[in-house]
Amino acid sequence: MARVLVVDDEKMIVKGIRFSLEQDQMQVDCAYDGEEALELARKTEYDVVLLDIMLPKMDGFQVCQQIREFSNMPIIMLTARGDDMDKILGLEYGADDYITKPFNILEVKARIKAIMRRSQKGHAKEEKSAVIESGDLMLDCEGRRCFIEGREINLTAKEFDLLELLVNNPGKVYSRDNLLNIVWGYEYPGDVRTVDVHVRRLREKIESSPSEPKYVHTKWGVGYYFKN
Repeated sequence: MARVLVVDDEKMIVKGIRFSLEQDQMQVDCAYDGEEALELARKTEYDVVLLDIMLPKMDGFQVCQQIREFSNMPIIMLTARGDDMDKILGLEYGADDYITKPFNILEVKARIKAIMRRSQKGHAKEEKSAVIESGDLMLDCEGRRCFIEGREINLTAKEFDLLELLVNNPGKVYSRDNLLNIVWGYEYPGDVRTVDVHVRRLREKIESSPSEPKYVHTKWGVGYYFKN
């Protein structure tokens, strides 16, 4: 049974989401402020966290950032409609996806299920033992873990998916649109800036000099590629 954490200070919204998800046999925990959300996330590894930005005590950005210090559980942020800065900041802080308010509950359920499907595919890969090494970088595709010079790098689910795709196809240049479709899915309504943000975050984690990358390179006007 999938376990979802819903975080919003508007209790009617939480009640509606909870009812709808439970109809699909999901187990739902609820939090109404940032501190409560963080406490629950520390106790339980959720399949998905649905996290509003505007929260009492601690905003969604802070909650997302602190969760990323101890877990890679998928996070979907709820943002105000048309507020592109909130969307970009959410991704910068480590969110995997975002949904704009007001939203259709069917869209929320579709996004949650899409993230869980991708997560299950990742777990299915555990049946195959695969470790890829390139220079100081080692990618454990079975355990979905990344190491640089023997030190583990904490990647979010999307950062790992992005790196895994590039590492498995060295030298192949992927356009931002292609990466968006492959990693996020064709149904994903976001734009290519999502890819740019994740590539930047990925470089900050795995590159000793992000402005002069060793692994994830840019082919100007085309896209991104991995270099052995």
